[in-house]
Amino acid sequence: MDLRLSFCGVEFPDPFTLAASPSTGTGEMVERAFDAGWSSAVLKTMAVEREEVNLVYPMIVGLDHEGERLLGMENIDLISDRPLKEWEQDIERLKKRYPKNVVIASIMASSKEDWQEAARRVEGAGADMIECSFSCPHGMPERGMGSVIGQNAELTERTASWVKQAVKIPVVIKLTPNVTDIVDIARAVKRSGADGVCAINTVKALVGIDIETMKVIPSVAGLSTYGGYSGPPIKPIALKCVAEIAKNVEIDISGVGGVTTWQDAVEFMLAGARNVQLCTAVMKWGYSIIEDLIDGLSYYLESKGMTSPEGLVGKSLPNITRHEELSRDYRVVAHIDEEICLRDGRCYVACRDGGHQAIKVSEDRLPHIDEDRCVGCGLCVSVCPVRGCLTLRER
Repeated sequence: MDLRLSFCGVEFPDPFTLAASPSTGTGEMVERAFDAGWSSAVLKTMAVEREEVNLVYPMIVGLDHEGERLLGMENIDLISDRPLKEWEQDIERLKKRYPKNVVIASIMASSKEDWQEAARRVEGAGADMIECSFSCPHGMPERGMGSVIGQNAELTERTASWVKQAVKIPVVIKLTPNVTDIVDIARAVKRSGADGVCAINTVKALVGIDIETMKVIPSVAGLSTYGGYSGPPIKPIALKCVAEIAKNVEIDISGVGGVTTWQDAVEFMLAGARNVQLCTAVMKWGYSIIEDLIDGLSYYLESKGMTSPEGLVGKSLPNITRHEELSRDYRVVAHIDEEICLRDGRCYVACRDGGHQAIKVSEDRLPHIDEDRCVGCGLCVSVCPVRGCLTLRER
């Protein structure tokens, strides 16, 4: 299957890109990723040498829930602490060894001079594109960098235009979800002349507190701070942001945030993304997940009779509308497949205490739907542990 897809005028061999993260923290790591099958990568965010970067450890902590480890992840990491000169050497080497792969340099700065210097240097080293981080939620905003820019439309437009004026290669702006209206920020990027947006970066969060020690985690000598939350739990937020931008701003979008499987990637493309980035899933499962992503998308496209992922981009956007435009006449009712029902009572309890008391249980623990009371809210379908056992059918 031909998975090529154009993004900001650059042809990508497939839609899957490694996001700027510890997984792209050195050129050697990116080489291993390329050897594993990745065709594009955003290098960990870098800055000119004048910008001092002091990292703290530990910087990563996972969120566990009901026995599932690392459901999501919070980090208090900063940008790369490696000198930009080393990154220039890495970019040159990567483009020499992997000329067909797309190498994207992520940069951050605190002044016009530094933004433009960093942009020119990575372009000179051979980077195919530049991604500007206007979105880091912790550490950098205190220096006038990161999300302090991306939360302000005026600063976003001005700073993006600085970078765009300095180079000839495409410029993508990475956006923060920690804003009131991400469409307003995306419009500012469009006005700046930049070529695309990447949505979203991590969500600012406090992942937890150790109730035994009463210390916030991750604990750095007893203290902690707010960090950036990533992983599957932020996917709905990222998907919403991508769709909002796609419906309102004519600009190429790279979707990122909670993408773990090829199915997730398809959803982001259906919502308007032309490129999909992964981070947390790679940190958890390794570079080899690219095989499942490529194979899964290929088989999916074949099953739909499609020859290219191009046909997916934005296909579901017409199905998104305002709440007041949804039909008030459409009616559904819950239906139970008795053959596969576990009879565990979850649907009964959920409907009784959170729904419309429309499920009754017989002496043999088999649930039954009272169609006179059922309004088709969908709660029972959501809590049922057996996929397909409870469904909603039109009345």
